[in-house]
Amino acid sequence: MHNYKITIEYDGTNFVGWQRQENGVSVQQLVEEAIEKLTNNKTIIFGAGRTDAGVHAKGQTASFELEKSIDTDIIRDGLNHYLRPHPIAILSTENVNLDFNARFSAKLRWYKYKISNRRSPLTLDKNRAWCVHKNINIEKSIDQSKFFIGKHNLSAFRSINCQSKNPIKSIDSIEIKKNNDEIIFLISAKSFLHSQVRIMVGTLVDIGLNKISKSISEIIALEKREFAGVTAPACGLYLTKVDY
Repeated sequence: MHNYKITIEYDGTNFVGWQRQENGVSVQQLVEEAIEKLTNNKTIIFGAGRTDAGVHAKGQTASFELEKSIDTDIIRDGLNHYLRPHPIAILSTENVNLDFNARFSAKLRWYKYKISNRRSPLTLDKNRAWCVHKNINIEKSIDQSKFFIGKHNLSAFRSINCQSKNPIKSIDSIEIKKNNDEIIFLISAKSFLHSQVRIMVGTLVDIGLNKISKSISEIIALEKREFAGVTAPACGLYLTKVDY
């Protein structure tokens, strides 16, 4: 057997998410179908991040096995051929050891969240950013964001649909950058709860809008979703990189 790792970019707007589902078209489904067309073999691919409906990726990774060896450039170009016209691109293909698994071998996942803080509606960034029309006190958001760093019970920052048995997660880094009306959140951790990044961002925005008076430390300690802020829209979230 031969094991391959692919790096994938996609616009998640019209997909039900990464994971194959019965209620619509997923990224995983289309990539698996492209592999079958290219190799005449059915295979299951393992993605590093199970991005939700509407979430994008600039550096999603996935792995899969094939019985025969195929040149990595042929895999990249062949998959891109069969994926057209869907907004999915294979950026690179690598040979990896048989014990490599894109999901379970990951050491750190990096997410970016993009906000446009302006009065006017979005045009070029429609479906690719969250437009917040009221002025955000970003210094306040930045000050509170540092309390996410480290290991915490993040029950307040997961969706009601989260199936994880353990709410304890470690946040390695969080950075917030503002350039004119664009605000970028960069967050890294080994793993995340369902909708965790979007709820973290939504809470920091609500704090910056003075909609929440409690601190991040207080909300973490309360361990209840009702005390955190809104769930930021999926359209602003990007899986940018996975470290191994």
